[in-house]
Amino acid sequence: MRSKLRIGDMKMDRKLLLSFILLVTIPLSVVGYNSSSKYATSIEEKTIAYSIKMQESMMVRVDDYIEDMKSISSIPAYIDDIKSNLIRSNRYYAERQSSELSTSLPNNFDQLLSIQRGIEGQLSFINTIKRGANSVYLFDVYGNSYYSIVSGGIRNDLDKSYHYWLNEAELSRGEAVLLRTQKYTSNLQSERYAFSVVRKIVDDSLSVIGLIAIDADISIIEDQTSELDQVTKGASLIVDKEGNVIYDSEKKWIAINMSEHNIVNHALNKKGSFYLEKDGIQFLHIYAISNSTGWKIITSIPVTELTNDTIVVKRIIWITTAVAVLISIIVAIILSLAITRPLRTMTRLMKSVQEGNFKEKFPVKYHDEVGMLGSQFNRMIVRLDQLIQEIYEMETKKKKAELQALQNQINPHFMYNTLESIRMSAEMNDDSTTADMIAILGKLLRYSISNLNDETNIEEEMNHVQHYIELLNYRYPDRFQLVINVDRSVMKYRMIRLLLQPIIENAIYHGLDDNKGVMHLKISSAVKYPLLMIHIVDDGIGIETSKLLRLNSGLRDGSVDEAKYGIGGIGLKNVNERIKLQYGQQYGIRVESQLGVGTEVILQLPIGRVKVIGDESDM
Repeated sequence: MRSKLRIGDMKMDRKLLLSFILLVTIPLSVVGYNSSSKYATSIEEKTIAYSIKMQESMMVRVDDYIEDMKSISSIPAYIDDIKSNLIRSNRYYAERQSSELSTSLPNNFDQLLSIQRGIEGQLSFINTIKRGANSVYLFDVYGNSYYSIVSGGIRNDLDKSYHYWLNEAELSRGEAVLLRTQKYTSNLQSERYAFSVVRKIVDDSLSVIGLIAIDADISIIEDQTSELDQVTKGASLIVDKEGNVIYDSEKKWIAINMSEHNIVNHALNKKGSFYLEKDGIQFLHIYAISNSTGWKIITSIPVTELTNDTIVVKRIIWITTAVAVLISIIVAIILSLAITRPLRTMTRLMKSVQEGNFKEKFPVKYHDEVGMLGSQFNRMIVRLDQLIQEIYEMETKKKKAELQALQNQINPHFMYNTLESIRMSAEMNDDSTTADMIAILGKLLRYSISNLNDETNIEEEMNHVQHYIELLNYRYPDRFQLVINVDRSVMKYRMIRLLLQPIIENAIYHGLDDNKGVMHLKISSAVKYPLLMIHIVDDGIGIETSKLLRLNSGLRDGSVDEAKYGIGGIGLKNVNERIKLQYGQQYGIRVESQLGVGTEVILQLPIGRVKVIGDESDM
């Protein structure tokens, strides 16, 4: 029994159902998968494009703000009060440093106060020009500071910051220098972050008379990036060319150098995007670079935020697909039942007809293919019923004719009894030879009048062959010599009648060599499970090779020419066909022969079908 049911063996309703499901499920699944994938890709591409555009727009605003700061830093060079007061401050402190008694010279507080008021009054004006520039510092060449603070207080480490600013501005030739974000503590003891713009202040003769530094609180950038982070649901990071963090939405990396960090190292082009994993979470990083400052903004968006909408859409798509498949299955079941129910009805009717009920009729409701098939089925049943009736009538007539022919034949028992009377008469007249011949002929006749398909045993078949040879030797004295070399255990096996005598007769009438005084015949047996082999060998004239090939070929396919190879209407063909009909096509006769040497006929019988007399079980 097969372990798996092949598709070809499935019922038609299941085939139709499977076909409908595949035809609907596969296209819908492909469309759903492609749609969700394209939607996810589209969301990603639009997010990247929109984010880059927002980044560029934000950086433009930041660049404008920085440009304004740079412009503000140039104002002192155009205000005479600031320049004159810085010159006065430089002169005042120069005199104090040059005098050997500078330590004993009293401070001129009126002069210092005048200088301070003159500078800081102008700084207050400058501080109001740009929102966010909450700290403006002016220094003379000796590092003395003047400032105007809007909020947050001044730097506690102003002297340290001055030397840093001075060092950065030293390399410039009077242009404004943009400095990275620094962390500082104000005099109000609060920690703050600011990026700065510094510039040297020169007089009309281009001599350096001081330094201006403008601190901008990072809240300026925070205001710009908050909208971006809110839209993208990510976090932004701004770094300068050296990798110093200008701003960080998460407030973790501000004023720290991240030049070796993976995020910074992957942002190599002017703008673009890339994926990186952090703490097991996948992030999409989108970046853009300012053409003005060279600052780089990198926005990190969790992929889960990007896919939230995609997941919802995917669910909708797959739910829609599932509903469509479910509806398709229901429709497929209805259609398959509508198609296969008439076929199942026809199958049931065919089984009924097979059992002999020819009164069945297929109900034709529609004129489709099934209806046409049903109409033809009904016509076929009517025709079959007619043919069976005709065959029955013909068989009846045939049996009557055969019975009449049998009645007209001479009764074989009458012939046997008549031969027995003749034999008794010959014995009474002392003609023993005639009596013996008639006795043998009677035995042959009695054995032959039985049904050819009745079974006998091999021993009785051998006796029949011996009687036949004895009768021939009466006609042709001592011309034939028969040797039977069959194992006694084989003698009790059963076989159908008259298989050996026709072969012996064929050997004598077609193989007799007139140049030999005696023709030797030998019968032997061999058991080659599952075959019982009976060999009949003669030393006659043999058969030509070409005829032998045709003979064996004809025995295999049943096309032996009886005119050439048959005897008395029984012959080799008849024996071969009887064996095949009784036992199967794999059994029969095979002939081997050599011209001038003799012929061997081999009967192949199934040992499994041969039985011991009185035993009903297969051997």
